[in-house]
Amino acid sequence: MPASPSSGRSFPFPFSASFSASFSAPDGTRLSYEVIGEGRPLICLPGGPQDSVYLGDLGGLSAHRRLIRLDLRGTGRSELPADLASCRCDRLVDDVTALREHLGLGADRTDVLAHSGGVNLALQYAARHPEHLDRLALITPSVRAVDIAITAEDRLETARLRAAEPWYPAAYAALREITEGRATGASWAAIAPFSYGRWDAAARRHQAAEAEQMDQDVVAAFGAEGAFDAAATRAALARFVRPVLLLTGEVDLGAPPRPMKELNSLFPHGELTVQPGAGHFPWLDDPERFVAVVAEFLG
Repeated sequence: MPASPSSGRSFPFPFSASFSASFSAPDGTRLSYEVIGEGRPLICLPGGPQDSVYLGDLGGLSAHRRLIRLDLRGTGRSELPADLASCRCDRLVDDVTALREHLGLGADRTDVLAHSGGVNLALQYAARHPEHLDRLALITPSVRAVDIAITAEDRLETARLRAAEPWYPAAYAALREITEGRATGASWAAIAPFSYGRWDAAARRHQAAEAEQMDQDVVAAFGAEGAFDAAATRAALARFVRPVLLLTGEVDLGAPPRPMKELNSLFPHGELTVQPGAGHFPWLDDPERFVAVVAEFLG
């Protein structure tokens, strides 16, 4: 079996292949992952939780690294566990450990990339297993795991950067309804353009697919009571000495500048990068810029 060029260890898949595979979690739940590209492995944790297919090849990052795109339990091709409570964020740390063991990484340090809600899992993994991590890339991060508040004004201020867009008046009015506690189902649908740097046909297709990629019971279980211990996670991250990249989009309502600066301050070696013109999915808005920044950070 061919070996990783970086570690000398063998992996349970051919060196140049791109395909789906699966492994058993500690409780027997069958979990799936997608292998894309070549080179040193990069474990990719999706947000949502939703089918990791929405990550694609991260704008071409697979030309630089072998992406190991995990479907969290209850999403994508992974099984829905008998005990839905096992989908809670803190409990998924053991699934990431099981994936590393399945990949034969052993004591090697591994690079991890996480997007949006998956950042909460990555932060708890870093807090619990810092010895397993080399570099950590956090893309448009959710901050629930460390209890950083994102205020209505944080979101509205970022939204106002889009004032010249033709869809802006209706979307901004809907955002005001949400921030003022008057949201309806139509309000949430109306703010979808804010998630993308360009609200074009590709963005519309990407957004429309999201509903089929998420199980709302799994989403609720992910953030259920007990999922986060912010004080303990913050304390552990203060001792996390590996390099950390925080990449956020200039116009992303989910990761506005002020809370991202606060998140970055939790790491001894954090690096905050704001991608111009990008929303919540920066690899879609400007793939070349996104890949250049992340690939350079990963080395």
